[in-house]
Amino acid sequence: MAHTRRRKSNNPDRFLNDVCEVLQAYVHQGNHLAVGLSGGVDSVVLLDVLATLSRQMSFRLSAAHVNHGISKHAVSWSHFCCQLCSAYGVPVSVFYLKINKAPGLSLEAAAREERYRIFSRLHADYLILAQHQDDQAETVLLQLFRGAGVKGLSAMPVMRKQAAKTAPAILRPLLSFSRGAIEAYARHRRLNWIHDESNDNVTFDRNFLRHEILPVLRQRYPNYAKTLQRTSQHVAEASQLLDELAEADAKHCVVSGNLNSAALRELSLPRAKNLLRYVLRQHAVKLPSTVKLDEILNQLRTARNDAQLHLTFGDTEIRAFKELIYILPRRKLPPKPVQISWQGEPCLKLKALDGNLCFEHIVGQGISEEKLRRAPVLIKLREGGERFSPDCNRPRRSLKNLMQEAAILPWERFALPLLYCGERLVWVPGIGIECEFQAGPEEKGVVPEWRPEQYGQKTF
Repeated sequence: MAHTRRRKSNNPDRFLNDVCEVLQAYVHQGNHLAVGLSGGVDSVVLLDVLATLSRQMSFRLSAAHVNHGISKHAVSWSHFCCQLCSAYGVPVSVFYLKINKAPGLSLEAAAREERYRIFSRLHADYLILAQHQDDQAETVLLQLFRGAGVKGLSAMPVMRKQAAKTAPAILRPLLSFSRGAIEAYARHRRLNWIHDESNDNVTFDRNFLRHEILPVLRQRYPNYAKTLQRTSQHVAEASQLLDELAEADAKHCVVSGNLNSAALRELSLPRAKNLLRYVLRQHAVKLPSTVKLDEILNQLRTARNDAQLHLTFGDTEIRAFKELIYILPRRKLPPKPVQISWQGEPCLKLKALDGNLCFEHIVGQGISEEKLRRAPVLIKLREGGERFSPDCNRPRRSLKNLMQEAAILPWERFALPLLYCGERLVWVPGIGIECEFQAGPEEKGVVPEWRPEQYGQKTF
């Protein structure tokens, strides 16, 4: 690929053509590129290059600037970016953030998470970022010091798709260019940029590496940045092979869309761990620590087949039932008691249950409207001991047994909205309508539908 070839990129006259070759591998005519513009030298150079190439390659260009509100100069930086884009005739969007740092998360990491959250919502084909070869070397070292695996040591790829399908792909066309080459281009073009004073603060790990450690390394190993970039490429290839192995293992370890715990036990421990990591990433789950992941895997591999295992970490929960493993968004149990009155609304938003209960009026289907008028209609949760008869040819049975037969998962059974008419249980999602309340062929009926929001069985 063109972007991996070594060139004399310190020559400003060749810089533009080298970046153009990287872009041509990904960008097509008519694509919309949004450049992440901080106002620093790297992103200013990137904006200048893209503004020139947009005419040559016929792509649309815009800019996105994130004001984190951390520095006292943040407002003036936003003004600078707006004026710069105006001079280029490039439309710019400015996003203002208030960083709330979560426990255990550095201010730098919290700001990065919020920035990428904004970037994921941009309406563009590509988000163009200005990370370069020196940034890549710093990232590799930081990941190494954190004890990262091959995925982390792969560092930053030139192009990466984001988890959300509607989010723009991330493209880094400067990854093979050194900081010196970028600054040489800026001086050659007589560009102006801002200096973020936080980049001088060595209490941040990246800045400590940049100012205290890397200058010493450079004296002994002048080409360390190129060497570490090459290392990250080797590790990225190894990471790709591990993903391909996980895909192959998933074909033999997935039943009805869910990971089978018995098949997981048959894999060697490293392969089982690799498969679990892969599956979690497929669910866009933030991976737990190595210690926590080992603990989760051990419990999944040693639990009895009849155990209803429930593990939680971060915003995720893992449940096991009848040898199948489910990865779900973490949620709190609904409060008890839940009792909501239905007054004929088309839809009820049930916040406690994370979903909407909607009703459609159809002749000859659903619940008899006439019978529903005999008593107040209420939505409640299951408490246990309920009896129900959705089949007019069979006697009333326990709701517990009916839910088991309907394969409703155990953790969902106490989080479903049950419809009552007075004291009578009339409708249960996934089960049906009480025999006595079913609408006749010519009778006006009400058909309920339960629509859970962002929760449910995720498969892989």
